[in-house]
Amino acid sequence: MARTMGPTLKALHQMKLHVKTGDTVRILAGKDRDKTGKILTVDRERRRVVVEGVNVHKRFRKGPTRGQGEIVEQPLPVHASNVMLVCPHCGATTRTKAGFEGEKKVRMCRKCEAVV
Repeated sequence: MARTMGPTLKALHQMKLHVKTGDTVRILAGKDRDKTGKILTVDRERRRVVVEGVNVHKRFRKGPTRGQGEIVEQPLPVHASNVMLVCPHCGATTRTKAGFEGEKKVRMCRKCEAVV
């Protein structure tokens, strides 16, 4: 009997997260707890998101020979379970639910019932 290691390729393409690029989120855990920021990128395969201004790593880059170096700040990814969506209408952190706007399926805030 063959045993697979992890999800299949088809399952990886179907992985869904509760947040998307461009959403405003609040950090729930870690050194940047209670900070808010906008999502820059989403990695569905590893279930990680990069949030603007959160989990920033400083990297010291050398300059050309005998020249001036520089400090580069780069935001690193945070696990998606450590962020929660901030509703743009009521301003509260909330989970989303599925709803319909005509024929189209949309995300809705559980607290104020507005389309996110």
